[in-house]
Amino acid sequence: MISDRDRAMMARAIQLAWRGRYSTHPNPRVGCVIAQGDVIVGEGWHERAGEGHAEVRALSQAGGAARGGTAYVTLEPCSHFGRTPPCARALIDAGVAHVFAATKDPNPSVSGRGLEMLRESGIRVTEGLLSDEASRLNPGFMKRMTTGRPWVRLKMAASLDGRTAMASGESQWITGPEARKDVQRLRAMSDAILTGVGTVLADDPSLTVRRDEMGDIGEATEPSRQPLRVIADRDARTPAAAKILRGGNVQVFCASSALPTAPAQDLAALGISLTGVAWKDNGIDVAELLDSLGELGINELLVEAGPTLAGTFISERLVDELWLYQAPVFLGSTGRPTAYLPLDSMADKVQWKVLDRRQVGEDQRLILARR
Repeated sequence: MISDRDRAMMARAIQLAWRGRYSTHPNPRVGCVIAQGDVIVGEGWHERAGEGHAEVRALSQAGGAARGGTAYVTLEPCSHFGRTPPCARALIDAGVAHVFAATKDPNPSVSGRGLEMLRESGIRVTEGLLSDEASRLNPGFMKRMTTGRPWVRLKMAASLDGRTAMASGESQWITGPEARKDVQRLRAMSDAILTGVGTVLADDPSLTVRRDEMGDIGEATEPSRQPLRVIADRDARTPAAAKILRGGNVQVFCASSALPTAPAQDLAALGISLTGVAWKDNGIDVAELLDSLGELGINELLVEAGPTLAGTFISERLVDELWLYQAPVFLGSTGRPTAYLPLDSMADKVQWKVLDRRQVGEDQRLILARR
């Protein structure tokens, strides 16, 4: 029987796992608590790929006190050797008597093996405690392991009248400093950030995580890397001097016919990776793009793009979450819209449900999902 104490222990493990939200890429965020009755004897979370997993850190803190105790883990302990030894074996060797696992490993090639290893060693296993809360730790990892595609967040900053820029293209700044801090934290949570070449040419963004602009991140582990910057650029028009190319870690998706051209070769000479994908009349084949990003191990993709690319993601129902920052201003009827959507009647309207609504400085932030 699951007790309130068990729920509290798993809630603590989930809280610990969130500390790795900016740093575990491409690994999932995982937390672990080791307890003897009501007393926590060890706890840990996964901080960075290649370093100790949550279970190993918790066991190290617990030492001999782990024997006969209970482990609460947000994700099924791994059963295979990767960059670190299997955590299921570490729990067995430590003499843990009972393991609560909130969620199974979604990777179909290993799912359930860690739990089975524990059971075969005589350890009691309980699955599913606070599974919904634990699943929200790793929506991208869960989705990529089951569909091959990353979790897609589309970020927009708009005025009260739904405009993202003036007709001239002027857009800085619609939202205030607190919203911009929030976006920096959103970027830090992402494995990759996607934009279109039109945005690169018009705004020359860097699309980097700037730690000094993130503000206070509490007990979270410090970000240790920049997300992959991704550009949808059919004809390889991205200028060599573009800010987004600085520091490398950039992937350009262009038309296959553009790969042998001089502009593409110039980008390749800078060390930029280029991949040819299909393009449609309305732009890049975003489904193929997502498949390619999944193959690169991208779990969470942030789309910061103009109205054309944003509209394509929305119209093809490929947005998992829409993050809308709405500023208390009007930009006028000639301003640029958030998305180009060829809708002709009310029956065509795109409906969303609100997952979260909160004030961020002077602006309102909405997190929405497609109905």
